[in-house]
Amino acid sequence: MQTGKNPLQCEVCEKLFTQNGRLKVHMRIHTGERPFRCEVCEKMFTRISNLKRHMRIHTGEKPFKCEVCEKMFTDKSALTMHVRLHKGEKPFKCELCEKMFINTGNLRRHMRIHTGEKQFKCEVCEKMFTQKSSLKIHVRLHTGEKPFKCQLCEKMFMDNSSLKMHMRIHTREKSFKCDICGKTFLRVGDLTPHIRIHTGETPFKCNVCGKMFTRNEVLKRHLRIHTGEKPFKCEVCGIVFARNSNLTRHMQMHTGE
Repeated sequence: MQTGKNPLQCEVCEKLFTQNGRLKVHMRIHTGERPFRCEVCEKMFTRISNLKRHMRIHTGEKPFKCEVCEKMFTDKSALTMHVRLHKGEKPFKCELCEKMFINTGNLRRHMRIHTGEKQFKCEVCEKMFTQKSSLKIHVRLHTGEKPFKCQLCEKMFMDNSSLKMHMRIHTREKSFKCDICGKTFLRVGDLTPHIRIHTGETPFKCNVCGKMFTRNEVLKRHLRIHTGEKPFKCEVCGIVFARNSNLTRHMQMHTGE
């Protein structure tokens, strides 16, 4: 439909604009120009509005408030996504598996599961990752960095999610509940195999004898029957065991417990 305006076109991607100012800002995507600089940390931005939002990180200003839980946010888009948590709203849908997401960023990252795209590479061991955040955590395996500290026992962790799981040891919080029997767990990784007890699902198969298991770690222990591997060694007498629990019982002979 004709609007009476002369649209302006980007010479690189042919996107159309009705205002020269908007085209000028858009061109910075292609040129890499970032004329607006933060005086505190020197980070650069393509728009002055982005710089203003960024400055709230330094000033601590959070002008956007959630009407449900009163949590405060530095920008409106973060508030909008947060509100979707309360509403259960997930407007962005994967066209392949129909999984829903609260924002386009999460959808894009999810799509890499289907495409197999791993664009982030570890410079040490060359392992590839679908997410930059996963690479960042992985690199800490090489550097030994553990920036997340428990304030109760001072144990250190590589990532915040590991710290949160650890904190449940102190709080005794078991937030993952089985809907069938009501049993609760510290981690979702423990709940998932527990549910297989009810469903009868055994997705892990021994390639030697065909026996099926609910958990991968149980399959790994089982495989030692076939391989004869005994990785747990008594430091006192040198006897080796296939299971750590057998070593623990054996150690009682030496300690007299």
